[in-house]
Amino acid sequence: MIHDNLKPFLEELERAGELVRITEPVSVRLEMAEIADRVMKQPDGGKALLFERPVLDDGTVSAFPVGINVFGSLRRMAMALGVERIEEHAERLAGLLQPDIPRGFWAKVQLLPKLAELARVPPRDYGRRPPCQEVVLEGEDVDLRRLPVMTSWPKDAGPFITMPMVITKDPETGVQNLGMYRMQVTGPRTTFMHWQRHKGGAAHYRKYQALGISRMPVAVALGADANTMYTPTAPLPPGIDEFLFSGFLRRQPVPLAPARSEELRVPAEAEVVLEGYVDTTEAPGIEGPCGDHTGFYTPPDRFPVFHVERITHRQGAVYPSTIVGRPPMEDYYLGAATERLFLPLLRMVLPEVVDYHMPAEGIFHNLVLVSIRKEYPGHARKVMNGLWGQGLMSLAKVIVVVDHCVDVKRPAEAWWYALNNIDPERDVCFTYGPADDLDHAARGPAYGSKMGIDGTAKLPEEGVDRVRPWPEVIAMDEAVRRKVDELWGRLGL
Repeated sequence: MIHDNLKPFLEELERAGELVRITEPVSVRLEMAEIADRVMKQPDGGKALLFERPVLDDGTVSAFPVGINVFGSLRRMAMALGVERIEEHAERLAGLLQPDIPRGFWAKVQLLPKLAELARVPPRDYGRRPPCQEVVLEGEDVDLRRLPVMTSWPKDAGPFITMPMVITKDPETGVQNLGMYRMQVTGPRTTFMHWQRHKGGAAHYRKYQALGISRMPVAVALGADANTMYTPTAPLPPGIDEFLFSGFLRRQPVPLAPARSEELRVPAEAEVVLEGYVDTTEAPGIEGPCGDHTGFYTPPDRFPVFHVERITHRQGAVYPSTIVGRPPMEDYYLGAATERLFLPLLRMVLPEVVDYHMPAEGIFHNLVLVSIRKEYPGHARKVMNGLWGQGLMSLAKVIVVVDHCVDVKRPAEAWWYALNNIDPERDVCFTYGPADDLDHAARGPAYGSKMGIDGTAKLPEEGVDRVRPWPEVIAMDEAVRRKVDELWGRLGL
């Protein structure tokens, strides 16, 4: 089921037994995060939460309820994307990326629905006053402290907006970018903008600076339909419109409306929109520390200041939030959806890849497990280097490659297989490249070493002793397995 905005999705979650309403007053400072953290650590991600009485730092109850852990399970991610299985969208994407070459008139006709599917989903104009502008606050009425922005960890430098959709545009092409970057609230009308150097918003910022344009318009949407809320986390190739991708997932266009400043287009069904600018000539401020998804505090660093000139919101808006910290957390399930959705894209450049998985403990960039159909000596190393050349996969710290027979979504199986198959000196390689900005172990900011582990069965050409052939994996006889399957129900086990 596709929803126009956040509230109907929350209602669906409640009907499905996937949401719990918290009616007790709970402080946005630490208390809400502690409750959410305990729930996220429950089996399968726990339930989504709706805090109906968030207590602000001044002791008053916010007018905005807080939704959190909304995407925090595989079931809820599938519901958010409107499918029974997330893989359904991956199959659709694979069909679009690799259509059969038409042979003859009727084959060409059969290809048209695939092309028409994309033609139907570019973002469209809402055409009237959008719901996200039912209430407009300007001038002295703008006060970010009236929003239930959470302080998640004791040593955080302040409250952080953690689930924003930050909208910027290329100053030359006008193409918009949608990204998710934490925003430390520093006053009633200012935040920091945590633009890591590898992200689209940071690229736009640098371009404004290079062109000598001081005013960079920025809009921040909080909440929308669930597909659009997911989209800023997706590692789309450069130049791909995030709103188009959201429309593909929704199977219908995302309605957009001009921000009140008319400098940017925002989701018409957003819950809250912050409008303002970044002054590219202004000295960056000291942001942080911040408890981050690594499970460690990110130390203070310099980031641009976002000036909020206007807040618009729906009547009775819900404020969406999340917390990050020691895994597993809600962001793990957002990443799991990305894994499944983008496997077809990965196979376009590395067709030998069978599957890949980024376990929660690896916090996305620290560990990638990959299974391949190995065909020649050095094939595993070719795949490692190919992965390090793919977008944000360039940040992967450790890549482990195993054979196609291994289920990499079961890390214990992948490690068992790889560790049995490696000679450490022969099968472990090191290289250098970009590192995640949040990787505190890297030898320099955003730069460090990487490790590749070839856990595949080795070929003679890869230095294996020909006198001692590579052993087979133990497996039971299939006829015996079938017979025991038939007996199993009668064995009382």
